[in-house]
Amino acid sequence: MEFHKVQDSESSMRYFLGAALVLAFVLAGCASSKRVVVDPQGVNQAQYEHDLAECRAITGQVSTGRDTAEGAAGGAVYGGLIGAIFGGSRGAARGAGTGAVVGGGSKAQQAEKEKSRVVKNCMRGRGYRVLN
Repeated sequence: MEFHKVQDSESSMRYFLGAALVLAFVLAGCASSKRVVVDPQGVNQAQYEHDLAECRAITGQVSTGRDTAEGAAGGAVYGGLIGAIFGGSRGAARGAGTGAVVGGGSKAQQAEKEKSRVVKNCMRGRGYRVLN
């Protein structure tokens, strides 16, 4: 019985590490999408970089950490319930872990999209023709 417990915990650890790695790649992809493409005609590059930095600073007002945590908590609850229904206590633990990763990742992705919209709207407000 002890062998199965150790084997199950190692399997669960690999599962959670894999899910965390997937979430990290998703978030890295979202963060890199914040580059704003503008029509370069008549644009002073130094002023563009300055305006872009200021617009990005404004995105600090977008709630990310709390929303991500709430999404992870909600996902864990739903995942745990579904896992318990189909797989008992082991299923509940795996379902909660999966739900937390998916729920947190989803909320984090939504927050990154909102940040991207804020930056683009800010740049439009400063007179740039945003192309993306």
